[in-house]
Amino acid sequence: MQLTQVKGNTWVIEANQLIPLYKLDEHRCVLLDTGLLEEREALEETLAVNGLTPVRVLCSHAHVDHCANNGYFQKKYGAQIALTFPEAGMCSSLLTLKCYFLTLSPETVERESACMVHEPDFFIPPNDTPFTLGGVKFQIIQTPGHSAGHICTITPDNVCYTADALLSEEFLNAKLPYNLSQQMAIESREKLRHLDCDAYIMAHRGICSKTRIEGLIDANQALIQRRAGEILSLVDRPMTASQIDEAACTFYQLFTHKPRRSLRFERNVRFFIEYLTDTGRLNEVCQNGVTYYVRRENS
Repeated sequence: MQLTQVKGNTWVIEANQLIPLYKLDEHRCVLLDTGLLEEREALEETLAVNGLTPVRVLCSHAHVDHCANNGYFQKKYGAQIALTFPEAGMCSSLLTLKCYFLTLSPETVERESACMVHEPDFFIPPNDTPFTLGGVKFQIIQTPGHSAGHICTITPDNVCYTADALLSEEFLNAKLPYNLSQQMAIESREKLRHLDCDAYIMAHRGICSKTRIEGLIDANQALIQRRAGEILSLVDRPMTASQIDEAACTFYQLFTHKPRRSLRFERNVRFFIEYLTDTGRLNEVCQNGVTYYVRRENS
């Protein structure tokens, strides 16, 4: 993995996603997320080669590609972990983790993601506020939507880590972008317009200047509306969520043979169905104890 300077003491480790860090001095750093379990060894090696020890973790949210190594760094290095209350609750037990994975069975969650279970040392307040960690003051921006307690973090170098609140240009063709609440994610992205930071780091996967952030936010908002419209167009009769999911997978050519992946698709399609229902474009009807979705103009 490569360690790249963004500005001042703010750097990124180029893993499967970008993992930012803030150097406290030549040997200690604050990690902003800890990446995937399978990248642990490479992440440790990158830190060691650069003479850095993680002493704090300021975690954006409790998803498997952002916090899988939190507990490990906590135990091995004594790194103290900071999470928002909703995200701390999510990774407090295997059963609460299932709320994130949603469609996976409890045993599958345990087998694949037990590493996410840990207890943070600090709780991040539930508002937009300065937050001091490791003697350094970061600015926290509450951006729920992608997850319940997702945050963006501005380092003392005026660099904003948007985590998963924004997709970079590289991922603006995402077929089923994940957000627990599409509406809240839309509202959170709008909060980023007026931050006036010098650079913006997207976990997946890019670094954007202040002159380009407006256009990137617009493109992210347009992606959600485009995908919602496409899924809506597939509802050509009363359909169950499973039928809409199958139609969407066919439309986007998501022809996996792995149930683990297909269950992710089902989850992500359901979040679009909920958004279309909440915005009045789909109506729910019930027949024989089963919920069907109907386009509003056809109901």
